Formats: sequence, C-alpha cells, structure tokens
Amino acid sequence: MKTIKTISIHILCWILVLGYFYGGYLIDGTTFSKAALNISMNFIQVIEFYICYLWVYPRFLKKNKVLQLIGGILFTIGVFIALRYLIEEVLYLKWLGFHNYDDRTTAWEYISDNIYWSIGFIVTPAAVYGIEQSFKSEQINRKLKEEAVKAELSFLKSQINPHFLYNTLNYVYSLAIPVSDQLANAILRLSDLMRYTLNDSPDGKVSLEKEVEYLESYVALFKMRFEPKFYVDFTTEGIANQKIASLILIPFVENALKHGVVNDEAQPVRIKLKVQNKRLSFEVSNKISHAQKDHSSGVGMVNIHRRLDLIYPEKHELLISNNGNTYKSTLILNL
Repeated sequence: MKTIKTISIHILCWILVLGYFYGGYLIDGTTFSKAALNISMNFIQVIEFYICYLWVYPRFLKKNKVLQLIGGILFTIGVFIALRYLIEEVLYLKWLGFHNYDDRTTAWEYISDNIYWSIGFIVTPAAVYGIEQSFKSEQINRKLKEEAVKAELSFLKSQINPHFLYNTLNYVYSLAIPVSDQLANAILRLSDLMRYTLNDSPDGKVSLEKEVEYLESYVALFKMRFEPKFYVDFTTEGIANQKIASLILIPFVENALKHGVVNDEAQPVRIKLKVQNKRLSFEVSNKISHAQKDHSSGVGMVNIHRRLDLIYPEKHELLISNNGNTYKSTLILNL
C-alpha cells in the first residue's frame, strides 16, 4: 500500500512539473525540433533523478561514505552526458535529420554545458530524499515515544516487585541445596536469568558477551528438562566489546527450543553467532516438531519484528525459511 501511495505521489509531481514545462507550448506554440530536444532533455533528467533517488543517496548519503557519494554523483553526471549525446547528437541526427549542438562545439564545451544542465536534477532528488528521511525519522521517534509510554504504563501496572521474586529464588536455592543438586542448579540458573532481565542501561543496550551468557544460561536451564538426550550446537565467533539491544536474540533461541526437536542427535538445534566488521550474523535452525507444543513464546517472534524496526531501522535483515522439515531464522545486524 505504501509503494502504491509513493508511486502515485511521484506520478502526480511529474505531471505537475512537466505540465509546467510544456504548458507554454499550448499558448505560444513551438517547433518540432525544439519539442523533440525538450522531450529528450526531460527524459534524461528523469533517469538522472531516479539514479540519485533510488541508488546514490540511499546507499552513500551516510557517514564515512563521502568518496562513494562523490563517485555516485560523478557517475550520474556521466550517464546524463552520455545519454544526451547518444539521443540528441547520434539518434536524432540519424532519424530526424537534426541535432542539438553546433559542429564547432568542443568536447570540453559540451561536457561543461551538460554538467550545468545536470546539476538541477542531482540537487532535487537530494532534497526529496532528505525530506522523506526526515518524515521517517519523525515517525520512528513518535513510535518510540509511544512505546516508551506503553512500557512505563505496563511497568506501573505490574507492581509485583521482581526483586522480591529474585530474592525469593535465592532463598529457595539455599533450601534446595541439601535436597537436590539438580534442583538447586535449576533454581540458580533461573535466578541468573531473572537478574539479567532486571539489569537496565540508559540506552537499552548491553554487552554482547552478557547477552550470549544469558542465551547459554537459558539453554542450560532448558537442557535439564531433556538430558541426557538434549542436542544443541551453540557456537560463537568474533565477540569482543560490541553492544546489542538487550534480549533481542532470545526469541529465536526460545522459539527453536520450544517448537523444535531437541532430542535428535542427527539433527541438533544449531545456534551460530558471528561478528565481523561490526556486522552480526545470528543463525538458529531446528528440526520442526509436529507434536503438541506450548504456544506461549515469551517476548514472541511477532514482537521481535517490531523491536527490530524500532531499534535497528534500516540496520537489520531478518530471513525466515521453512521447508516443512527445518525451520531457520537468520538475523543480520549492523552494530
């Protein structure tokens, strides 16, 4: 729906712009050659506009990409000059018997004149793209504020003090030690998980190492339900001093363990986390279980899409595949 709306706005704007350009012809009239040259110019300017709008600015109008941005703009100018020469100096001369520039025009005069004519439709898409990004940023900020208000209200409604529960678990752990080591370890793991969820930071981000420790504790707690037949292959690579949004990875692991097969040695649940050049790749795959499962899913896969859109706008990619036997989710984050 958004795409249709955007296309409609672009079509309307071009109708208005071109209507302004050609409206004078209805009053004063024009020659065929003049109209043909104006049509070729506007056609090339439209191409130039969308090269900048769809490719150059979205890819390179960012920090640390100044050289790529300059290169993209120079490439666009080159395309403008080449197309104009092809249409007006080659095809028009061959098909219509006339061309635009005088035969005495030097190459430098031709290039410099076309650089002048191309500038307008390099600046215009920059303005359009900038305005669109400002609107998007404003919408994201508004949504973040709304989510913050909702979170605060939810917190105020749930006044059962989680610290009380955490302290109670520690007390129960002390009681469980003489009874059962396994029970005591399970309570300790649960206590660690709760302590992690209680830790907060001003920006909502934690060290990636702590997030991985949380995942490992969750897997270890889940393992107690199924051991000795519990098969999970959890590997990490490239973890250093990176930061990540708290609890952003757990829904994928939770989903795999609760709705997948964990007791098949031939097809274990595979969890792979790799960080390279500030790019995090997190893959979770599992054999699909067709047995009756608990449908609750903690934070939930539905909400994780929402969190990713809000916290990592245009900085994440989430791929989900399901072939009927294996479910795989791949999250890419630019940290």
